[in-house]
Amino acid sequence: MQVSVITTVKNEGEAIRLLLDSLLQQVRLPDEVVVADGGSTDQTLEVLREYERWLPLKIVLAPGSNISTGRNRAIAAAAGPIIAATDAGVVLSPFWLEELVRPIEKDGVPVVAGWFEPDPYTDFEVALGATVLPSLADVDPARFLPSSRSVAFLKEAWEAAGRYPEWLDYSEDLVFDLALRERYGAFDFAPRAVAFFRPRQNLRAFFRQYYHYGRGDGRANLWPKRHAIRYFTYLVLLPLLLREIWYGRMRGWLGLAAGAAAYSYRPARRLWPATWRWRPPSRLRAFALIPIIRFTGDVAKMLGYAAGTWWRWQHR
Repeated sequence: MQVSVITTVKNEGEAIRLLLDSLLQQVRLPDEVVVADGGSTDQTLEVLREYERWLPLKIVLAPGSNISTGRNRAIAAAAGPIIAATDAGVVLSPFWLEELVRPIEKDGVPVVAGWFEPDPYTDFEVALGATVLPSLADVDPARFLPSSRSVAFLKEAWEAAGRYPEWLDYSEDLVFDLALRERYGAFDFAPRAVAFFRPRQNLRAFFRQYYHYGRGDGRANLWPKRHAIRYFTYLVLLPLLLREIWYGRMRGWLGLAAGAAAYSYRPARRLWPATWRWRPPSRLRAFALIPIIRFTGDVAKMLGYAAGTWWRWQHR
């Protein structure tokens, strides 16, 4: 069966070469690569056209489109019945496409979830990846919802699930995943179909990313219980503990210590092997970043979720 790899780009510049080179190195080459450009004003289109000599590349011009609209435009233009979706900022393992589409071709399943791994360049990025991203051991394949940086599905399943939600600019792949799962049940999981991506490079960029994620959750009404727990923890429980500490009560310190340990345990468990050969000062700094990163991400999500919920109430 013909397989079309789709992605969206906007002002990727020279960085798009990493994805295109990794597509050229696939054990199974794609029959078609469809790229929707959201209105690049740099050299992105020139770089893409350069690769038309080596890849069966189709460029779809979609100026002003968000990522959902871009994906939908790319899929609509794809000739293949099997769609493999990825993102512009990733590097794909050589077996990515082969592993991702095998269950569809062999068993006729409608959706296959691929996997993703951080590709950190700095100490901060190592700590960030360990803090906010699950490890493969953490994943329950029956419940896993893939990122659209690594997923494959039948084109007819995309149509049946209502396509990517174009009214969302973030969390759109989760809404699409949920629509697919409601229609087809749990996805097949291909853990060797790995897309490597670089985490955000500093706290400001991370805050902005998680604010957008939270805003997308609020717009789509995703995970309300999870967000309610976060609000309760920071707006009720934490002030109560700080009040106990203010009055010199040991239970305040004990509660805060227990909460911090629970808060950091799983990220620390992931970070431990990732920093095994680091020098002690660097390793200590990496572990000290865990609560800072978690706090930053939680605040960003709370602010973003409130903004997204307000938007949803205004657009009922």
